[in-house]
Order: sequence, then structure tokens, then C-alpha cells
Amino acid sequence: MKPDDFEIVELGDPRLRQVARAVDVADLTSALAYADILQYWMDQRGGVGIAAPQIGVPLQMMIIASRPNARYPDAPAMAPLLMINPEPQNLSETHTALWEGCLSVPGLRGKVTRPEGLDVRFYDRTGQSRLLELTGFPARIFLHEYDHLIGKTFVDRVASPQDLVSEKVYLQQIIAAPSP
Repeated sequence: MKPDDFEIVELGDPRLRQVARAVDVADLTSALAYADILQYWMDQRGGVGIAAPQIGVPLQMMIIASRPNARYPDAPAMAPLLMINPEPQNLSETHTALWEGCLSVPGLRGKVTRPEGLDVRFYDRTGQSRLLELTGFPARIFLHEYDHLIGKTFVDRVASPQDLVSEKVYLQQIIAAPSP
């Protein structure tokens, strides 16, 4: 398998609406090959996360990798983290609404309300079970990518059509606008 054998699946493709199946943790060989392809496409497109359904692979795996960039200038830096069969737990009762975008929804941003933190139980690339607490932007990335595993996109989470803007408007008016 090579990265060029895959592409980013975009909104409207029925594969984005499939519920992903669990990875057989006893045999991680093929899953780890997909992990390299996920990393490639995330890096190519400048993303901060990606899930296997976004390359047309209906498996419960994702990479989260918070890092500052033009779209998220205040994002904390973290090393890319592969999560296999992730399970969100203990979601925060405190929620915030922030702008999100998606490699599978190019050119569009939406304001999405999500919990500010949670715990995640998942398997790492060695097959070890881990429990990790995520807060702030990394928690948001996780929840966004987890949506892909259950057949959803951020567009499904937007409360109102007024909370959708083009990428151009987002960068010009929301990111570049001076704070009041």
C-alpha cells in the first residue's frame, strides 16, 4: 500500500457516513500500514487530525496532532498520536463553541459546540491499552475525529446555517480580525 493508492474522501461520499468497525488488536500489521497513510495525508493537507474513514478505510483508528498553524494559531503543539479503537469517557459538562474545519469538507468552516475535556481509552501502536485525559484543543480534535468513526462530520454538529462560513471568510474576518 502506498499513500497514492488512497485519497481524502469528501462530504457526500457515502463512506463518510459508515460506522467504522473495530480493529483486531491481536493483529495490528495492516492497521499500522494504514496509520502511515493517515499520517501522510494529514501532513500533506496540513491537518491537525485524521480518521481512517477519511481515506475510505472503515476502521476505528485516528491520529490527533495539535499544532499551531494559520487556521489555529493558538493551538498547543503535540506529537502525532495514533489511537486505535478509541472510546470517549467522562465527557466534561462544560462546553465551548469554536470554529472547525475538516480535510473531508474543504473550503468550509463551522462553529461547533463540544465538551472542553474528556478521558479516552484506546490502544496505541504497540497494542497496549491506554487511558489519556484530553482538554482544550486536543479534546476538540479527538471529538471531531471520533465523529468520523461514527459516521458524522462537523457539519452535522453545527447548530445554525449562520455558523457556517467559507475558509476565505474564516481566515479574513475571524482569524485576522482584531479582538474587541
